[in-house]
Amino acid sequence: MRIIYMGTPDFAVRALSMLIEAGHDVAGVVTQPDRPKGRGGKVAYPPVKEEALKHNIDIIQPFKVKDEAGVSWIRDKNPDLIVAAAFGQILSKDILDIPKYGCINIHASLLPKYRGASPIQQAIIDGEDYSGVTIMMMEEGLDTGDIIMQKKVKIEPYDTGGTLHDKLAAAGGELVVEAVKKIEDGTFTRTPQGDDYTYAGIIDKKMGLIDFSMEAEAIERLVRGLNPWPSAYTYTDGKLLKIWAAQAEDTDCMGEYGEIIKTDADSFSIKTGRGILKVLELQPEGKRRMKALDYLNGAGMKTGTILGK
Repeated sequence: MRIIYMGTPDFAVRALSMLIEAGHDVAGVVTQPDRPKGRGGKVAYPPVKEEALKHNIDIIQPFKVKDEAGVSWIRDKNPDLIVAAAFGQILSKDILDIPKYGCINIHASLLPKYRGASPIQQAIIDGEDYSGVTIMMMEEGLDTGDIIMQKKVKIEPYDTGGTLHDKLAAAGGELVVEAVKKIEDGTFTRTPQGDDYTYAGIIDKKMGLIDFSMEAEAIERLVRGLNPWPSAYTYTDGKLLKIWAAQAEDTDCMGEYGEIIKTDADSFSIKTGRGILKVLELQPEGKRRMKALDYLNGAGMKTGTILGK
């Protein structure tokens, strides 16, 4: 099948490579423009562009794909199908109407749960047992189209936003190849989502500020969900302290919320609204990410210290 592929970040790379491996004619790739990255501000290619270059696929990087130049480029490619994954722009009706078989999207949740920009992180933060991927028909609304196929993925107690991202990217690649075959064969079905949906909005850095009056389990999920970006954090002596790995323990203790009530050889424990949060990995402001053991051996951490102040 002749496909135009639309995607930008790492999540979208696996599906592109698997469609190529399956023998489909990927006639073009639409991705976001190159952008500065890192402290040096060096311009970097989107991951999907890097993958497309490996296969000598034509690429377009419009600021707005719905502009006439973008629409014309896609129309000239005469695709049978458009496949999108974490592209980052809403498609206009002009584009949706171009392919013979329409446009499908790979979404990292079990729709209609968690429409929107951050379904992976939100599923962990909310304590879901399962996440998954959905192949859906695209329409003008945000993640509102009919469901074609879904695959559940277990969220393990140790999963972070990063590890779940990788599992869902792999599942999405496998599932979209199956879905394209069904579309090509005419054997696919469409299931409307209905109106009972939830929404996962855009993640920003402020979401990572830890409120120690929350239960330890909820804080642990926040730490895992926002790892690797943007990270959960607090403050000590007015300096930023990122928490990269922590473990909740249902233990009663005296003290203020955010108070360090115990230090061990390789961790320190913080009083929360319910239970304690044992910190295992962290990153002090201006320093590298490290095990709590290394931090305790260097800077030390005194009991009675109140974090977040």
